[in-house]
Amino acid sequence: MTGDNGPLADWRIFAVVTIETNLGNEAQMSMSVADVYDQHAASDVKIWFRFVPREGWLPYDTEGLWATLAGPNLARVRNVPFLQDGVAQGDVVRFETDSEGLNWSRERVEASGNCTIRVLPIPKGPLGRSAQAVHESFSQFGLGGEVFSDSLPLVAFNVPADADFAGIKALLSRGQDEGWWHFEVGCATDQWRSS
Repeated sequence: MTGDNGPLADWRIFAVVTIETNLGNEAQMSMSVADVYDQHAASDVKIWFRFVPREGWLPYDTEGLWATLAGPNLARVRNVPFLQDGVAQGDVVRFETDSEGLNWSRERVEASGNCTIRVLPIPKGPLGRSAQAVHESFSQFGLGGEVFSDSLPLVAFNVPADADFAGIKALLSRGQDEGWWHFEVGCATDQWRSS
């Protein structure tokens, strides 16, 4: 997340404590954050992504995203990732299935043109801890998204390829400057970067 470490550091500590409290023991802590997602359809498969956890952030090294099969060892991502960078909803990834039946992403083979942004409200800011207030702030852009949990109201938004990138970027910056939230861009396109 961008910005200073002040309010965000509070969230980071809160998130780890909440996870440890909710999951109870070390064996369960290795469970991926992906379990916050609901399966969309019976034909969906979960595609797992592996990454290096960021220091001071959630203690996960994998995230599973629901996807729809798009061909042999290919799947189209149906979720907005909370942790995995470089992939967006609608992207097609190539995967391999391991001996335990888990489908591991190997590469993105088709970009959807969508972007992923993540917004975390500052607990002591004007929006408080309200994921709903974050959604309402972006409602004018018609973005779809998901919330990590009630205790950690991180909102992951899918930004469609035809969205008002300049307007969204202006709102993200304004909200950060005015102490509403911290944000990061998890997946950007050239169009996003140049807007």
